[in-house]
Amino acid sequence: MDRRNSRQIIAGGVRIGGGAPVTVQSMLSTPSTDLPGSVAQAKALERAGCQILRIAIPDMAAVRELIPAVKEAVNIPVVADIHFDYKLALESAAAGIDKIRINPGNIGDDSRVKAVAQACRQRGIPIRVGVNDGSLEKHILAKYGHPTPEALCESALYHVSLLEKFDFSDIVISMKASSVYFTMRAYELVAERCGYPLHLGITHAGTARMGVVKSAIGIGGLLRQGIGDTLRVSLAADPVEEVRAGSDILRALGLRRGVRLIACPTCGRTRIDLIPLANRVEEALSRCEKDITVAVMGCAVNGPGEAREADVGIAGGKGEGLIFRKGEILRKVPENRLLDELLAEIEKL
Repeated sequence: MDRRNSRQIIAGGVRIGGGAPVTVQSMLSTPSTDLPGSVAQAKALERAGCQILRIAIPDMAAVRELIPAVKEAVNIPVVADIHFDYKLALESAAAGIDKIRINPGNIGDDSRVKAVAQACRQRGIPIRVGVNDGSLEKHILAKYGHPTPEALCESALYHVSLLEKFDFSDIVISMKASSVYFTMRAYELVAERCGYPLHLGITHAGTARMGVVKSAIGIGGLLRQGIGDTLRVSLAADPVEEVRAGSDILRALGLRRGVRLIACPTCGRTRIDLIPLANRVEEALSRCEKDITVAVMGCAVNGPGEAREADVGIAGGKGEGLIFRKGEILRKVPENRLLDELLAEIEKL
């Protein structure tokens, strides 16, 4: 698919925008004071495939202790999430942070914005301007009467203009709402009005169940239009689930290599315990980077026939199953050997 042509920024060696692959982000959910817990979660997120990690910086203790602890623990860029206090941004930059998330309009007068812009420019640190529908500026709310996609877009560009005033352009923009339509429309508008890379997400999306649905529609719908350079799936869940969901969205759209799993919903013809088997296959292949389609099907009707385009697959029977490749049956296997035999066949591809 054709992607929007944005400028490119670099955060800790990871390229965002300008045709670079779409990256998956997440954020620590541990208290900033819990250093062992934060380090453990950061490592778990990196193992899960998180490519950029954001951490909340509420005070100077987090700058002195949390930033170095997390930076030492992982090999992915770390982003300082800062609200209001420009001194935290300056100290985070000095502490070696890779990217800063801050809204220039919330940190005070021009001298403070200039100080942050200069500190980040000197160290090659990009800034993400992140606005949402619950924190629009009074002058923008007065203009529109209530939050709208147009208001969200104007708010983001207002904050960007404060950085541009000091010749700072290593900027990423995010504009989030809990409404899928609201968010999508705001990104569509800003994509037409600027060339900065865009960080996609649906804020306060919900639990792992509904949050994934809303994010898949909103983030996936924008990516399908070619809009978006990096993303975070925001869930009221373990942040590892955010990373998995983000990676799955990219794979589903063909924007990331990896296994595409198709599985039969089962019916009265099914004679093997297919659903747990499909879950085990999915887990076993979660980090496989082969660009293949794997099928887990309930019977011979839905196996080599309906899933004939799969690179490799299983078709269940009564206590047994068939291993097939591109619709061609290779062999019959006992049910308790299906997973092992399938994985062995995938190894050959």
